[in-house]
Amino acid sequence: MKFVQIIDFETERLDEMEQIFEEAGRRFAGRSGGPRQRMLLKDRDNPRRYLALIEFDSFEEAMRNSNDPETSRMAERVGALCIGERVYTNCDLVDQRELA
Repeated sequence: MKFVQIIDFETERLDEMEQIFEEAGRRFAGRSGGPRQRMLLKDRDNPRRYLALIEFDSFEEAMRNSNDPETSRMAERVGALCIGERVYTNCDLVDQRELA
């Protein structure tokens, strides 16, 4: 079953975060078990708040990725750019479809 992790965070340094995400995407490209898709949402009512939705093929793949030292280093760099704590929500993807 596909798995999605939602990361809720605040930052005023999104450009720097995006650079870290781009670097990570290049490093993880072609590697099995990594994230399959990332979606970034900005809260219209709080311009510093974002939700990152990261999709994996399975919960097990996500946990392997989470335990990778490279992922830990990236998370530390991103965390340093956040205001306050990040909130993680772990979800099984039950349904996904295009409506148009």
